[in-house]
Amino acid sequence: MDLLRRSALTANEIADRLDITHNAVRSHLAALSRAGLVRKAGMQTGSTRPATLYELGPRAESLLSRAYVPFVAHLLLALNEQMSRANVDKLMQTVGRSLATEWPRPKGPLERRVAAGVGLLADLGALTEAEREDHGFVIRGYGCALAEAVHGRPDVCRAVESLLAEFLDAKVKECCDRGDRPRCCFRIRSA
Repeated sequence: MDLLRRSALTANEIADRLDITHNAVRSHLAALSRAGLVRKAGMQTGSTRPATLYELGPRAESLLSRAYVPFVAHLLLALNEQMSRANVDKLMQTVGRSLATEWPRPKGPLERRVAAGVGLLADLGALTEAEREDHGFVIRGYGCALAEAVHGRPDVCRAVESLLAEFLDAKVKECCDRGDRPRCCFRIRSA
């Protein structure tokens, strides 16, 4: 991955630089391609035949970055220092609704939409399950995808609350545990 971050290379060029077999490189490239981290970038003319060039896929850089979590955590600290709690809360709700536009809304009964919400949270890195309650559902998490940013701040949880409300077209109320080991929790009712 580090070699491909610098420039597009053929499998043979990677093998030569790493001093491993070409077959091992091709096996790794195939796995990285399936994961969407590497893609074909064209052809390179060679002395006998053309060779495929490989480069990082569009999302690879963001997946390799470790800057997002500390950046967002510090951004939230700065927002909380410079804005009123009500304004930060309103901003986080706007962020959640805006984020919901990244996915097509699920259709059908609430139970099906809640299952889609669990899938959306899984796409975002959260491990959650939904269970039926008296007048709706509750999504409970086994951790929090935004744990580094939460640190006892309900405004971060409200961003996800707004995301789910917009995505599910339902009433959503966060009931998250923001303790030492944050866990997501969202109660869902029909709109």
